[in-house]
Amino acid sequence: MRAVICPAYGPPEVVRIEDRPAPALESGQVRVRVGAAAVNFPDVLLIAGEYQIKVPTPFVPGSEFAGTVAETADDITEFAIGDRVTGTGIVGAFAEEVTVPAAGLGRIPDGVDDHCAAAFGVAYRTAYHTLRSVARVQPGDRLLVLGAGGGVGLAAVQLGVHLGAEVTAVASSAEKLSAAAAYGATGLIDYTSGDLRAALKQALPDGAHAVIDPVGGRLSEPALRSLRRGGRFVTIGFASGEIPRIPLNLVLVKGIHLLGFQFQDLEPAEFRRNEEELRELLTTGRVLPHISAVYPLTEAAAALRQVADGRAIGKILLGTNASSEPAKTY
Repeated sequence: MRAVICPAYGPPEVVRIEDRPAPALESGQVRVRVGAAAVNFPDVLLIAGEYQIKVPTPFVPGSEFAGTVAETADDITEFAIGDRVTGTGIVGAFAEEVTVPAAGLGRIPDGVDDHCAAAFGVAYRTAYHTLRSVARVQPGDRLLVLGAGGGVGLAAVQLGVHLGAEVTAVASSAEKLSAAAAYGATGLIDYTSGDLRAALKQALPDGAHAVIDPVGGRLSEPALRSLRRGGRFVTIGFASGEIPRIPLNLVLVKGIHLLGFQFQDLEPAEFRRNEEELRELLTTGRVLPHISAVYPLTEAAAALRQVADGRAIGKILLGTNASSEPAKTY
């Protein structure tokens, strides 16, 4: 099979395409013929050797995929050859085939293609669980989304609007803000064009009820200051590469709630409710991912570079039968 290989830690350009044997199928596993794989920022960090865990080189990067079951271990009864599935892992998805534990797979709903399924999983689940169970966004809330042009950020814009929030989007370009506006954001702030703190004060004079922050760095403190008394600030990650220092006096004076999101911290009943609601949104087409480009495996370095540089809008995918032309927007 063809696969993208990270031979040594480094920038996205270190990866290369190779022919290699398909990974062996072990007990409890399923072999999936990959139709599409999402390119996520942690993939860039793993290739650079800068993620919170290190994968020994050489390895096949890629953590999120959709495709068709090609083979199952003898002890697998819940999936059969030909079933359409999606899944996540640490590595292995940037290849024509991936072998994964059956427990980590989910069925792709009828009518949803591989591109849509691959782009929807991690970003939209992260955004929805964050909004519903951590930020607890309610209809009429003023929601501020940082990094609103990226995968999780644009998903948070779409889903926040669905939940009835008034969304203000913060991003680094007019193109990203245009995408956020297309999905319902009514406040649009380019943080590269001036003083973010002043812009937020003007856009949200009564303060935001909640902030979703997948970026960190220098954006976090102005966003924190924009909260109303008792507001909720949820950190998801640090795509900027910088972990911010939060002035705790603001937390004290304004009674702000500082929160972090992790899937494992969710209550089981809330998790199931959120998953059912999100699946219904996908299957009915009420919320669909924004896919800005699909690259072939041979151009994995270019796709990774676009994500690494923060130029991606929504999701970037690798497709086993793709061209590098812009994808249709869902």
